[in-house]
Order: sequence, then structure tokens, then C-alpha cells
Amino acid sequence: MLILILGVALWWAAHLLKRLAPGLRTRLGRGGVAGLLGLSVLLMIFGYRLADGPYWWGATAPLKGINNLLVLVAFYLFAADGMKTRVTARLRHPQLTGFALWAFAHLLPNGDLPSFVLFGGLLLWALVEMAVINRAEPRWTPPAGPFPARKEVMAVVGALVVLLVVGLIHRWLGYNPFGG
Repeated sequence: MLILILGVALWWAAHLLKRLAPGLRTRLGRGGVAGLLGLSVLLMIFGYRLADGPYWWGATAPLKGINNLLVLVAFYLFAADGMKTRVTARLRHPQLTGFALWAFAHLLPNGDLPSFVLFGGLLLWALVEMAVINRAEPRWTPPAGPFPARKEVMAVVGALVVLLVVGLIHRWLGYNPFGG
């Protein structure tokens, strides 16, 4: 469990450097920060696979379905931010909101302590990150239109394709996200 906790903590630290320790972030440079993030992801993957702890509930078909729907919305928010669709004029942090939604969605079918550490820790990070950004930059100017319908369609189609690919990768790794 320690490896998993270290991975989540390193993720937090690497992301919060920009606001909490800008001098250190500048000294590390983009490559250094990317290296820390890569290491944090590896620690989270290996730590999660090795971690053990209490198990309260398991994945059911309804929980997987809700998870998949929320993850689809999360992927849409990522795509929408990149394409500056209409939702980005109303939502200040579409990517962080999508990330938080993704993390929350993964808590639903995974009722064990390692999942709470991983996905709960990442959910909490996304919420803290939004608060830190809002405090550092209280003024926000939303993107102005126009917001072409084709961009909305492209964001939805992109989210569906990414969901399918990620789902197939999960299935290949032994975690079937589609069904009971």
C-alpha cells in the first residue's frame, strides 16, 4: 500500500508545484515535472496491483453501467476542452471536472481500500487543484463563441471512441468494464 500512497502523493506534489513552489518547478523544468508525473503513474499502477486491504463490495452490472456513463461524460469534457465547445463557456475547469468525474466513477464499482486510496486520492487532488487555481486566478474569462455543432459532434464521437478503446484495454488487462 505504501507504493500506491507514494504514487498518489507524488502526483499531487508534481501537479501542485506550479502554484505552491514555482521556483522549484522552474528549476525542474518541463522534463523534470513530466518525469515526476511518469514515475507517479508507474508507482500508482504497481502499487495498486500489489496493494491489499479490506473489500466491501464488488462490481455489479449496474455499477459498471453507471461507471461507464460517467467515464463517457469525463472523456467528453476532455474533448470539449480541447475543441472549445459550448460547455467550456460555462465550466471553468472541464478537464479537471472530467478527471474528478472519472475518479468518482471508478469508486462506484471498486469497493476496496486500494481503490479508495487511488481513486479517492485522485478525486480529492482534482478538487483541490480547482480550488488552488481559482484562488490564484480568481478572474476567469470564458471562451466566446461561435461554438459550431460539428465540434460538439466531434467531441462526442471522440469520447465514444476513447471509451471503447480504453474499455478494450481494460478487458485485455482482465478488468471487464462492459457487463456483469
